[in-house]
Amino acid sequence: MNFFEDSKYYSLYKPTYVNLRWIAILGQLITVYVVNFYFNFEFSFLLSNIAILIGVFSNIYLLFFYKGSYLSNKLAFFILNLDIFQLGFLLFLTGGVSNPFVIFLILPCVFSSSNLDIKTNFLLVSETILFIIFLTFFNYDLPWPISESFLVSDYYYYSIPFSLFVALIFLNYFGLKFGAEARIRKEALNKMEEIMAKEHELLSLGGQAAAAAHSFGTPFSTIKIIAQELLEQFKDDANVKKDLELLVSQIQRCNQILKKLTLNPITKDDFVIRNITIENSISEIIKSFEEISEKIFIFNFDKDAYQEKINNSVEIIYGLRNFIGNANKYSNEKIYITLIGDINFTKVIIEDDGEGLSNEILNKIGQPYLNNINKEKSGLGLGIFIGKTLLEKNFANLRFDNSKKYGGAKVEIIWKNLDLKKI
Repeated sequence: MNFFEDSKYYSLYKPTYVNLRWIAILGQLITVYVVNFYFNFEFSFLLSNIAILIGVFSNIYLLFFYKGSYLSNKLAFFILNLDIFQLGFLLFLTGGVSNPFVIFLILPCVFSSSNLDIKTNFLLVSETILFIIFLTFFNYDLPWPISESFLVSDYYYYSIPFSLFVALIFLNYFGLKFGAEARIRKEALNKMEEIMAKEHELLSLGGQAAAAAHSFGTPFSTIKIIAQELLEQFKDDANVKKDLELLVSQIQRCNQILKKLTLNPITKDDFVIRNITIENSISEIIKSFEEISEKIFIFNFDKDAYQEKINNSVEIIYGLRNFIGNANKYSNEKIYITLIGDINFTKVIIEDDGEGLSNEILNKIGQPYLNNINKEKSGLGLGIFIGKTLLEKNFANLRFDNSKKYGGAKVEIIWKNLDLKKI
């Protein structure tokens, strides 16, 4: 079993970490040399420089000999482990936990908590705690003027490691939590980008198909005319007539297929056009679902109401289709879509007659990979996250609730018309 989990989501970005280490090394050098040459305090100057050189050589290795842009989970563990021992040894030479710079000992664990897996972080935290305990009882004296003595009460002295433990656990808990959420969100956004790339590709293919269908129209018409003339000439020859009738029927079938390609707005490149209304977009989305679903779609809108025209986009189409698709998936029989518009706002309300959403789901809805309590209907979260993100990117505000009228889930998508003009 591999203890260190290898994943693109568990890694350290090398340039950033190398630069941070250079800053830390520079700070250590300045501190050691100022204390030695300016204040003339007595401490293990030579051993302190050796400890700092360990950090310098390891950084040179990462900078010039390690070619990757990211440190793997395993390599990052060893580098962070080295940082803990290097700084721990330097603190051992300069006062242990009484050294005011001891707080930096917990930084490697903080980096680990937000970038590496939990097992790696647990090991680093355990080592850091052991090091803090060791430095509490075993260390050289803090560099201090010979004429004075550095004395603190035991209560204060032993409160230092205790405060470090609290800070270490607190920062690592939040680092792990926020790091995990960031990785999930990043994975969901990557998935969304893949989906949108496929949508753009399909639209492009649809446009090419429509153009090809238009180009084939004239040649097929010519072939059809010639075939009909040949059929008239050889009407007395039963075998030839049968073959020609088959040819004409197949030409007619080809024409029907080409007609569908040119008229289907979902695959036509002109689907993403300028100056259309939300009503047009929703109508086309409903048509696409009615072809594959046995459920009833009820679309209510006021034909006389003001409707802001927009430059339609793949994001809006996919976002609306995502929520209508969810309503279709979780409804029992009917999906209700209501479009309300005036001079200031445009609102789309999507409701269904399904089981609705629990309070637990409503409180967390919109987060990626949120699963429905009903295991048979799991996977709700990613689709809602993608749809919500795409629509919010296009200035929409979304509200989620349960429909009091129909009993199922309800989503309201609201635009200011001034924002729709920007799309």
